[in-house]
Amino acid sequence: MASIPTDRGSAENSGETEPSGPVRASARWGPQHAGAQELAQLYSPGKRCQEWISVVLCFALMAFNFFHLLAHFHLGHVWYIVLGIVAGILTADFASGLVHWGADTWGSVDLPIFGKAFIRPFREHHIDPTAITQHDFIETNGDNCMLTIVPLANMAFNFLTLTPGEIYHTYPLYCYLYALAIFVTLTNQIHKWSHTYFGLPRWVTLLQDCHIILPRKHHRVHHVSPHETYFCITTGWLNYPLEKMGFWRNLEDVIQSLTGEKPRSDDLKWAQKTQ
Repeated sequence: MASIPTDRGSAENSGETEPSGPVRASARWGPQHAGAQELAQLYSPGKRCQEWISVVLCFALMAFNFFHLLAHFHLGHVWYIVLGIVAGILTADFASGLVHWGADTWGSVDLPIFGKAFIRPFREHHIDPTAITQHDFIETNGDNCMLTIVPLANMAFNFLTLTPGEIYHTYPLYCYLYALAIFVTLTNQIHKWSHTYFGLPRWVTLLQDCHIILPRKHHRVHHVSPHETYFCITTGWLNYPLEKMGFWRNLEDVIQSLTGEKPRSDDLKWAQKTQ
């Protein structure tokens, strides 16, 4: 494993980190990279339609559930609500790392349906980290919205069918699930902000500076080739402890020993593409 730079290390000196070794010799990262251009062209109208549907359904369910959470609020739940929100944020951060690690490390763009729809953006992002800053709200958040539709729909169904007493006893769980859904939904937007160095609203940079959401300097550590650490991109709170535990490295060793697959081989293939 490569050594991990700190937030104040070499990754801090520039907006994005360039690849090293044989990858660097082939081409600079960015929109002119041959692999980045090919991957960008794979974004299809069908994918766009899926993202639109996901965003509309997700935010409609969020509004519905928020109204019912307010309607069933009791002062006795205050501390449970705080704990639920913190637990939801931590769970979302770990989930972002797990999904990010899985898509970065395994699979191929050539996989039927799933490859072009869901792995492609991860490959593009490593060779053109600024591309995400050009994505509109729908493209940025569509996939994450899709992930939260089922749990939000289940919560809405419970609000419609359970008695007030039943809702009272499970209210802290709903607060946890709602906070989890909110932060999962916002993960890619937060990720986009971590790559945006100009024009961010002051409240966003304040949240980044306080490390309430993923800071820009913190996320640069992941963009040091070969992109093998700091996968959590919601708040980044879990990146340091997971790295100290060797969590991702040990998981990769187990999977490679069982399957023979080499981590990030498809990612490296796209990074080395010259035409």
